[in-house]
Amino acid sequence: MTLKRWLLAIGIVFLAASPAISAEEIKMDLNAIYGPSSFHTQGAMKFAELAEQYTNGSVKITVHPGGSLGFKGPELLKVVKDGQVPMSDILMGVVAGSAHVFGISSLPRLVLDFDSARKLYEESKPLYDAAAEKWNQKLLYAAPWPPSGLVTQKPIQSVEDLKGIKTRTYDKNGAEFLKALGAAPISLPWGEVYSSLRTGMIDSVLTSAESANNGKFWEVLSHFKKINYAYPLNMVTINLDYWNALSKEQQEALLKAARETEAAQWKDSHERNVASLKAIQDEGIKVSDEDLELSMHMNTAARKIIDEFSTEADADTQKVIDPFLKK
Repeated sequence: MTLKRWLLAIGIVFLAASPAISAEEIKMDLNAIYGPSSFHTQGAMKFAELAEQYTNGSVKITVHPGGSLGFKGPELLKVVKDGQVPMSDILMGVVAGSAHVFGISSLPRLVLDFDSARKLYEESKPLYDAAAEKWNQKLLYAAPWPPSGLVTQKPIQSVEDLKGIKTRTYDKNGAEFLKALGAAPISLPWGEVYSSLRTGMIDSVLTSAESANNGKFWEVLSHFKKINYAYPLNMVTINLDYWNALSKEQQEALLKAARETEAAQWKDSHERNVASLKAIQDEGIKVSDEDLELSMHMNTAARKIIDEFSTEADADTQKVIDPFLKK
């Protein structure tokens, strides 16, 4: 249902019902870009359950996994802004071209563990809220992917091993990072990654152990290198016109559901990383830690990208980033 038609329907309810029951039985779609087995999609489904529970059934949210509504990438901020879908989960880094601040969480090697990633999120949250509002939406919650590593056919022991490997990346930062290290980054929708590995179009993927496990990458790849590239955030936002049509009680209920979902998703991300690393090892993928020499090269490549990001950052954004920079 389009925003115009939805608001018209709400208007009809207002005219036909008493004030005590107006704005009841609100139904909204939530666009989920990953499949039903993804923990981000499962988090969105849990959020929908809690929202319905805490609003006593007056707000019903239907989650549509796998981008089945037809919206998946850089257009998502505009899609929610225009009300083409009331709500969506969005990988922040993918929409950094629309709002620069959303690129913070995918800056390479700015943080190297979950605790630092959470601190970075808390410091960045006011900036994310403001950016979402400029795009006519409210950020409900955000949670990280487990740390990105390199899933490859051959072992990666030094920077020389990265030369020329054809690697699928998920955003501009990842592409620039790997290009600086000598790899050949390729941008592909997630749904095309497995088949591209099968055909040899790519031979490696920058992704988390969680995604490697969900994608059954052990069928086509044999090594996972922990490089702590980033802890990129997924956020769930709602169009402000839909949000403002909710009663105060409904808004408070959704915020309660969002807080609980966010806390659970952060915990789940950490636990899934541990479990997924074990799972892919059990399937035959060899997991290795980063090496000192490789770390030095990665830090050099990462700092260049962060410095370039800073040239477009405003003072508030830079104030958030500075404490996390390795001097």
